[in-house]
Amino acid sequence: MRQERITAFRQGIRAIVPALIATGTWGMVTGVAMVKSGLTESMALAMTLLLYAGSAQLTSLPLIAAGAPLWLIFMAGCVVNLRFIIFGAALHPYFRHLSWPRRLGLGYFTTDMGFVLFMPRYGDAAERGTREQLWFFLGTIVPGWIVWQSSSIVGIYLGGMVPSNWSLDFAAVLALLAITIPLANSKPMLISMLAAGLVAWVGQLFPLRLGLAAAVICGIVAGMLAERFVQKGRA
Repeated sequence: MRQERITAFRQGIRAIVPALIATGTWGMVTGVAMVKSGLTESMALAMTLLLYAGSAQLTSLPLIAAGAPLWLIFMAGCVVNLRFIIFGAALHPYFRHLSWPRRLGLGYFTTDMGFVLFMPRYGDAAERGTREQLWFFLGTIVPGWIVWQSSSIVGIYLGGMVPSNWSLDFAAVLALLAITIPLANSKPMLISMLAAGLVAWVGQLFPLRLGLAAAVICGIVAGMLAERFVQKGRA
């Protein structure tokens, strides 16, 4: 039993390792960006530890710097993270046997890559909620949290040493591309990415970066519609 948990956990670690370099880069850039946006080191540290959502953090920073209303900052962060509602619904059959505090804990640690690595492996499993599934999932999300927090904290405390003319935005884009490109492995995913990218490009004209929120919503809707279309075609 103990050996089964260790084996599954190690398999999860091996699966997530290729994405950890991009995760670390993104985390460091986010840490620097928080300090450069005017947050104190203690505020930035609290944000990265409590929020643990890179896209929501980066979305909120220009709104905070612009003095946007608190409700708009919270709404922008929630919209960007709407995808985790879908993740939670998909993962529910595998972890519903756990107590709600443990499910909340898994929800906090859950990442895009953890979900993407877990579902292709166990999406068609006849039995759900096994010990192997839980520990494989833990193996994918725990290293991601450690790398993100470590690199983000380094970025926070080194942020003052980074010249303002460095293109940190470009580094963040490269890190995100390294994470997202491997996800484009199906037609619904490609359609979702294309829809989100198009809306994000057009949405550059929107104030307070609301184009990003619109891109997230359109990407999710496009992906869901494409998935239904593909399923009907198979039927």
